[in-house]
Amino acid sequence: MPTLEKIQANIKKLQVQADALIAKKAQAAVDQIRQIMLTHGLTTEDIEARAKAKREANAANSSTSNVKVKVASSLKSKTPPKYRHPKTGATWTGHGRAPTWIAEAKDRSKFLITGAEATVTATVGTASKAKTVGKKAAAVAGAVGHRGQRTGPQPAKYLDPKTGATWSGRGPAPAWLAGAQDRAKFLIG
Repeated sequence: MPTLEKIQANIKKLQVQADALIAKKAQAAVDQIRQIMLTHGLTTEDIEARAKAKREANAANSSTSNVKVKVASSLKSKTPPKYRHPKTGATWTGHGRAPTWIAEAKDRSKFLITGAEATVTATVGTASKAKTVGKKAAAVAGAVGHRGQRTGPQPAKYLDPKTGATWSGRGPAPAWLAGAQDRAKFLIG
């Protein structure tokens, strides 16, 4: 029966063989590219100039909405959202455990997303996924994270029309909002 040392030695030998094959294939590709360049009289500067011109033309032709659509389609989830909360805009695909805002509802049909609305929701959802991916990448890169909690001053979420006082929605509610039956009329924008 082989020992751990023998298996590890075999792994190292196979890894050296794999590296040699990869280097051989890479060299063959470089040789083929070099031959094509010589046949057509091209230099690396020619190729880079052409690629740069193509990038600039693509940048000039595409609008920011096209870029957003491309990012959104690349981050598209497998299942688009099926339900949306009318007040908060939270969405649910209909798979997995139901969120509390829909779990308590007797009739889920009032939360269903229609066709055109689903397209907008999918785009918005993927944009938030893009932000999440960016945040995760920053956390991996060494940024200090706070488990999804924003730190420092928060943007105002509620506004008292009489006094102009604002509240971010974090911490205890101020007296002018705590006694209100419906907080929706105090929401900003």
